[in-house]
Amino acid sequence: MVARLVIAAPSSGAGKTTIATGLMAALVRAGLAVSPHKAGPDYIDPGYHALATGRPGRNLDPFLTSEDLVAPLFLHGARDADVAIVEGVMGLFDGLPDGYASTAHVARLIDAPVVLVVDATGQGQSVAALVHGFAGFDTRVRIGGVILNRVGSDRHEEVCRAALDHSGVPVLGVVRRTPGVETPSRHLGLIPVAERRREALEAVARLGDLVTASCDLTALVALAHTAPPLAADPWTPGEIPAPRTRVAVAGGPAFTFGYAEQAELLEAAGAEVVSFDPLRDERLPEGTRGLILPGGFPEMHVHDLAANEPLKREIAAFGGPILAECGGLLYLARELDGHPMVGLIDAKSHMSPRLTLGYRDAVVTADTVIGRTGERVRGHEFHRTVTDLPGERVYRWRGGADGYAAGRILASYLHLHWAGTPEAATRFVKECG
Repeated sequence: MVARLVIAAPSSGAGKTTIATGLMAALVRAGLAVSPHKAGPDYIDPGYHALATGRPGRNLDPFLTSEDLVAPLFLHGARDADVAIVEGVMGLFDGLPDGYASTAHVARLIDAPVVLVVDATGQGQSVAALVHGFAGFDTRVRIGGVILNRVGSDRHEEVCRAALDHSGVPVLGVVRRTPGVETPSRHLGLIPVAERRREALEAVARLGDLVTASCDLTALVALAHTAPPLAADPWTPGEIPAPRTRVAVAGGPAFTFGYAEQAELLEAAGAEVVSFDPLRDERLPEGTRGLILPGGFPEMHVHDLAANEPLKREIAAFGGPILAECGGLLYLARELDGHPMVGLIDAKSHMSPRLTLGYRDAVVTADTVIGRTGERVRGHEFHRTVTDLPGERVYRWRGGADGYAAGRILASYLHLHWAGTPEAATRFVKECG
């Protein structure tokens, strides 16, 4: 059995990431092996979770994978851990219609107690009404405790605690308003760890100190141990054979978006997965037969990407299969905000004030290096750029379309979780020869 907690909140901005990351760091400091998880398709928060725990941050998303895979994927990530912490997404019950893919949905699928992080700013007795409403809204979700966040004074704490005394939901922590613990953000959320590693390490340590001083770690761990055994087997990518081909995956500060299961599936399909940094490396790793350019923030590093002419030339001449998602698509285009990129796709990209965000249930319209015509795939868009892609779109969904495929190139704004489409790895490795 894996002891586990879901850290949720009534709404976005209540402090879930602060509390979840701080709790992970605090428990590791207490000597526990902690497995970090994130509900939904977020790529950035898991980077901070990984810093706090020393383990890959893993996503649990029933839309991108399936309801049936959430518990197995959770058990795969939590193997050999003492406790697992799952950070929620948005408000506890916010997701698709009927709460599908919400934090509450994930909590039900892994049968985990929920700790509700409540921003107490400007509230007193109303805190109890809010908690009472959330605790009774869906009795399939067990709210096992509350952490009061941004409490202003001793008197404020007394009022909130007294109001919650008769709620039946214990207060497991009270976190005071603490300037300087916030992690800096920009147009798509927090700044990724890879862009500020030293500062991020310091921030995670401060969060661990804050939670240790403010929360009842013993009670939180005890609550985690009330989670029952799961009737599921851990997910597995399959047996890992001796590698027969090499797949290079872009990383570094400009390309930080990815799911850990992708590399695991590629390895199980016979690939040796190696990383390179397009900001620094002037050559692809020796022997590269396939190339993956994941999402990230190339727009924030456009000058350095444009200046690395040797690597751009090598990628432009590369003959193997190339998969580019979101940021990778921008890098393969001819221009990004007026700066020359690789040029394999005759398109220009530019920043936009409009955020494109949401799940996509798409149909594949042409054979690609990972898909076949007529197949359905579920993905996620998350960007503030626009690209004038040429040709026909390779993914179509109700009300939209996206994606470019030509020869052995597939480029799209769509992010896929390969645990939901494991054949993608097999097909990509086969394309590598």
